[in-house]
Amino acid sequence: MKYIYLLIFVIPTLVFSQDDLFSEIDVTVEEDYKSAAFKGLKIVNFESTKMISKKELYFVVSHRFGSIETGFKDFFGLDQAVTRLNLLYGITDAINIGVSRSSFRQIYESSLKIRLLREKKGGSPFTIVSSSNILINTSLDEDILPGLEFKNRLGYTTQLLISKKFNENFSLQLMPTFFHDNYVDVDEQHNSQYVIGFGGRHKLTKRLSFNFDYGLHLNRAESSPFVNPLSIGVDIETGGHVFQLHFTNAQPMNTNGFLGQGTGDWSDGNIFFGFNLSRVF
Repeated sequence: MKYIYLLIFVIPTLVFSQDDLFSEIDVTVEEDYKSAAFKGLKIVNFESTKMISKKELYFVVSHRFGSIETGFKDFFGLDQAVTRLNLLYGITDAINIGVSRSSFRQIYESSLKIRLLREKKGGSPFTIVSSSNILINTSLDEDILPGLEFKNRLGYTTQLLISKKFNENFSLQLMPTFFHDNYVDVDEQHNSQYVIGFGGRHKLTKRLSFNFDYGLHLNRAESSPFVNPLSIGVDIETGGHVFQLHFTNAQPMNTNGFLGQGTGDWSDGNIFFGFNLSRVF
């Protein structure tokens, strides 16, 4: 299976389209299917059930500053920022692929997203999407980790995204998640880890919504310094693209990172400000 995902890195199927970014949002769609439960491809940290249409190409820039707890010392985290660049393409309306690069641990990642069911009046009460990723952590140093092999750099994620749009303003999503890192920072931590995530969106105005998501880690080692990710934010539609502004206690933006390596604490202000900006071509 790992080799199938690796092929995603070399698929040269990047085709441009000028369709509206929000063609699925808050409009009546064909065959009584409900409009998309979420405006962005992510709720905050977690993937949403929103899909890219066939032949659309998305470029997503994600930026997350360091902890605001440091104050003016590094300008509320400006000097400790990390960035993730992500290209996503719709092979069909129900199959999306992507490649990304994050400055956090110099991670390269491929993604595969498949819609299994779509919420429909008189039909399925939920939209269900599978989301899978494979990553390569290129920051691991052979001088520090003698015997390091390529396989130690790999990590995997598979999720089931289950969303329901209760009305035009309110949507919820459940995300049972499995992820595996061949190398973990904590000796007692199992390489295979399990999380139950949930999140939601409440539309405030035509172009503004409040979003949140949370991940409950089910088998974190007792000695682990890492914490469950809790994130809140807003989506702002600006015609051709969407801004997502948020606060979170996890600086990493890859799924394995924010689920397994979040370090912030909301209670003492050790949180991170960031944004996602999407553009469709």
